[in-house]
Order: sequence, then C-alpha cells, then structure tokens
Amino acid sequence: MITVSEARKLINDNYPPAKVELMQLIDACGFVLAEETYAAIDTPPFNQSAMDGYAFSFTEWDGNSNLKLIGEIQAGNFSYNQLKPFEVVRIYTGSALPMNADTVVMQEKVIKHVDVITIKDEHLVKGSNVRLQGSQGRKGEITLPKGHYLTPAAISFLAGTGIDKVKIYAKPSVSIIVTGKELVQPGEPIPEGKIYESNSFGLIAALNQLNISPLSLEVVDDFEEDIVQAIARQLQNDILIVTGGVSVGDCDFVSSALGKCGVEKIFHKVKQKPGKPFYFGRYEQTLVFALPGNPAAVMSCFYEYVVPAISNFTKKNYFKKLQLPLAKDFMKKPGLTFFLKGKSEEDKVFVLENQESYLMNSFAMADCIVELEEVMETFKQGDLVNVSMIV
Repeated sequence: MITVSEARKLINDNYPPAKVELMQLIDACGFVLAEETYAAIDTPPFNQSAMDGYAFSFTEWDGNSNLKLIGEIQAGNFSYNQLKPFEVVRIYTGSALPMNADTVVMQEKVIKHVDVITIKDEHLVKGSNVRLQGSQGRKGEITLPKGHYLTPAAISFLAGTGIDKVKIYAKPSVSIIVTGKELVQPGEPIPEGKIYESNSFGLIAALNQLNISPLSLEVVDDFEEDIVQAIARQLQNDILIVTGGVSVGDCDFVSSALGKCGVEKIFHKVKQKPGKPFYFGRYEQTLVFALPGNPAAVMSCFYEYVVPAISNFTKKNYFKKLQLPLAKDFMKKPGLTFFLKGKSEEDKVFVLENQESYLMNSFAMADCIVELEEVMETFKQGDLVNVSMIV
C-alpha cells in the first residue's frame, strides 16, 4: 500500500492537459478563462452623461450667465453639432455628450423658463456628472486575466466591452459504473439479500454540486465479462468512476477487468480509512478511479481524489480547505490516514459518531471531512487538523 500523500502525487502526475473550449459569453458563467480577454472598444465608447440634466461647455461659461436650451439628446442618439458658448442641451443618463460639451448639471440644480436655463449649483465644476470615453478601459487593453472565474458581473463587464465569445477551461466528461449483483434501484420491491443501490445517487448529486452532469451511468452485475464490456464502453470519457468490486475477494473483478481493457494501473490500495482498496489508473487520456463499494468510502474518495482531478480540468477550486481545532479528543490506529465525517461550528470541528464505511447517516449530517494524519494516534481537544469542506 502507498500513503495518501503518495496517492495524491501519483494522481497529480498523471493529469492530462486541460481542454480549452470557445464558448458563447452568455453560457460562460461559472467557467474559468483560459486566456486573457481584450476590450473591443473604448468603454464607455464616448463621453457619456451620468445624470439626467443639461450638458454644456463649462470651459466657455462665465459662471453666472444663463444658458440657451437648443435641443435634447436621448440615450442611443448622437449629435454631431458642436455647442456654442452659453448653449445647453437636455440630456439623459447614458446619453452621448454633444461635441464641445464637458459638463452636465443635474436637472434638480437648474431653473428652466421656456428655453432659458439658470444654473443653481455652487459645487458644479468642469467635468461634473460626465463619464469620460475610455474611463473604464481602452480598446485593446486587457479586461480580465487568464484564470479569472467568470461571475455574472464579469459576464456583464465583458459584454459591455464588446466581447461575445471567450475561451474557457472545459468541464471533463464523466461516466459512472456501479457494480454489484446485490443492488436494487430505490422504489422497487427489495428481495431478501438485496440492498438499495445508492452510490450512483451520491456520485451524481456530488457531480451536480460541481455543475457537472455525468454523460453515462451503468449498473452492472458482478460478472467479469459484463464489467469488461461496461468499462470498454466508457473509456472515451475524461474521467471514469467505478464503484464496488475493487477489493481482492472472489467476486471482485474490477481490477482485472480494467487490466483487460488496457487500463494502466498506477496504484491499488492506499493507507487510509475508509477506502483502503482505492484504485487509480489511466487509459490514454482517461483517468480511472475505482472506489470501494461502501457508500461512505465512495463519497470520501470522491471528495478527496476525484474532485481535485475535476479541478485540474476546470481550474476551479470547489471547496475550502481549512485548519480547525478539534472539539474533542480522538484516538485512532496509527499507520492509516483517517478521513472522518465532521461538522464545523464557528472556530472548531466535531468528529461525528458512526464513522464506519457503510454508515451514511452521519455523512448526511456532515459538512466537512476531517483528515487525521497517518503517523499519529492521539489527537487532543484543540489540536489543529486539516478540514475539507464539502458544502
């Protein structure tokens, strides 16, 4: 068996290059930019009014005289006429200033009588209430850097600079194979000796948590040929997750089936609890994660190993990594890294009851996984431990 740190390094060393995709900007929220973006225009593209009011040339005004109202400019219109000294136009928020205008006085700060405007704003200065052309960014300038996470505000910003498509890091294609002759789908009658299949539900929900929908799900019996055929069908995807049948029992065929399909075994078995029989392999550019069948082991291995692999594709960090003090003392066997279901509360973390790998009731209450390192046996209240949030 290898250590958890060795397993993480071997997986990391086998990551394929991330895939880059050109995507319509409207669909790119939640993705990470794979290149710098550049403004297609000055933003704003013209000197723009920031208020409903009146535009005029402050430079050519004596500070006292009334101004002559000669027209108006609505948003979306543009005037090529140059204002003369002591002339003013009615203007609205977002409208382009006429040529020679440099200031906008708010409509609340004037007295209007027919076509004569008297300014009553003692704080008015040149450039008041004007958004200058290019004040947010110039054409050709970098708008957002490579690696930037695209939020709704970032999408709006890029659209305003004239961008309609962006290159992003693509989500990986993921398929799931669940093995076991004892499995019955929830909602069906359950015969003696059978159990309800839950691993696919947990994995699909966890992938959906990352905004990834698996491309395929197969539930197959514990027959080696069936497993071989299922694996062969799914090796065209970026990530294949297999659950169950990965130990060394007489009915555990996953490891041998993967070998028959040409998957290169990178490692099999890790010094950890739960999930000791965990298998990782690679087929060309496909990463293969074979997880033990117990549901808690499936979910622990998914969050600790599969999520970082997905992050390598998308360049997105999905869950916070923290160090928190233990709320209570905890004893464990040395020689294994423990991944424990935990509950964080303000400035500490509780290790929950019912930690066995088949028990999911405590996992259902957990918001984090507590990692206790391999070599230590005794952990005292207040000791800092590594915590991976899962919500």
